[in-house]
Amino acid sequence: MAGLELVIGNKAWSSWSLRPWLVLKAAGVPFTETLVALRQPNTRAEALKHAPSGHVPVLKHDGLAIWDSLAICEYLAETFPQAQLWPADKAARARARSVSAEMHSGFGPLRAAMSMDVKARHPTPPMTPELAANIARVQELWNQCRREFGAKTGKPFLFGAFTIADAMYAPVGTRFVTYGVKLDDVSTAYVKSIVELPAMKEWTAAA
Repeated sequence: MAGLELVIGNKAWSSWSLRPWLVLKAAGVPFTETLVALRQPNTRAEALKHAPSGHVPVLKHDGLAIWDSLAICEYLAETFPQAQLWPADKAARARARSVSAEMHSGFGPLRAAMSMDVKARHPTPPMTPELAANIARVQELWNQCRREFGAKTGKPFLFGAFTIADAMYAPVGTRFVTYGVKLDDVSTAYVKSIVELPAMKEWTAAA
């Protein structure tokens, strides 16, 4: 079986690259990194060398190229079932997939107003109704997952142990730190668990 290669963008900014990178770290499998520099005239041309989407991340494995963060994460969950990248419980797993898909397809105002920049600190942007609604919804999701699933395990992540759902929301946690967003107590504790994750510290140090 060929080795795993993850094609990523700059670690300071590439939220979509961070997600499968954290999942690979959680799986505990070796992989190599290939950087496509973002915000350059040739960024798309370089990304097209790895996948027809022209975007990063891309996972290369055993002759396959898998693009899109969530597709990569699903592939890793299937390839390394022993890593338990989704919750084992059926109900928890369904919820984890639901909240992951919601992050994957939504929260446009939050993304637009607070781009990821793990090495910087910026003022909180003007709180438009749309941005406020996004921030409130993220906290609602986190509180529900923690209350119904994670808190019962005694472990700090949404469903107890770290899963793909946490990887999907990790960039949002970094955004809240970067822009000094005030959060409720449950969300504050959750963000602290994310930023103190050894893999997250490794990513930030390399940014």
